[in-house]
Amino acid sequence: MKKFQQQVVLITGAASGIGRATALSFAREGGRVVVSDRAEEGGHETVRLIEEAGGEATFLACDVADPAQLQQLVEGTLATYGKLDIAINNAGVGGTFAKTANITPEDYHQTVNINLGGVFFGMQEQLRQMLEQGSGCIVNVASVAGLRGLPNSAVYTATKHAVVGLTKAAAVEYARKNIRINAVCPVFTRSPLFDSLFSIDPSYEEKLKRNIPLGRYGQPEDVAQAILWLCAPDNTFVTGMALPVDGGMMAM
Repeated sequence: MKKFQQQVVLITGAASGIGRATALSFAREGGRVVVSDRAEEGGHETVRLIEEAGGEATFLACDVADPAQLQQLVEGTLATYGKLDIAINNAGVGGTFAKTANITPEDYHQTVNINLGGVFFGMQEQLRQMLEQGSGCIVNVASVAGLRGLPNSAVYTATKHAVVGLTKAAAVEYARKNIRINAVCPVFTRSPLFDSLFSIDPSYEEKLKRNIPLGRYGQPEDVAQAILWLCAPDNTFVTGMALPVDGGMMAM
């Protein structure tokens, strides 16, 4: 029996990177995956990859900065599969790479609306359905920047700290309702979002790697496996965790 057989898994930001790797991993374990992203071409490609491998998936477009679209996303999930067992709030942006005094109000609001608002309002819709069902599991994708400071990324760092705090608060609120809520905190992980940093400053690649004891960047699959572990049906006593997936960075 596959670990997530017939469970319905909703993943935002699943058109590439961590989201796509997580979608493929859940599908391999029998999950019925709702692939969501505002990048429709990449989202459909994720569905194609899942179906080619014998899995089941559907694509629903959503811009997580819009609470109304997040409501429609959960409604669409229920219309397609009739339930929602697992939600992975992964969609995010890196924000402006600049010192704090140089960040514009527009940059601030975009980063906050996506990275924090997308998780907060997404969780609201997911929790309403899980409360009605009597169970559920949520994983929010934060960052090691939610556990420490990341220079030149003040707003990004603030949103990821907020995601960790939101995860812990909600985990306590809903623990007695059979709903587990955790976060993963990846170190720099190879993805289109992360790789875009190097186009700004190519020397940054080696600088960042020196801070990781295992000596390499994370791969999307590293984070996907941590997410699957947090959601596993035989892992029922872990909630409110902010799990570093960081090659040892937070041990330093």
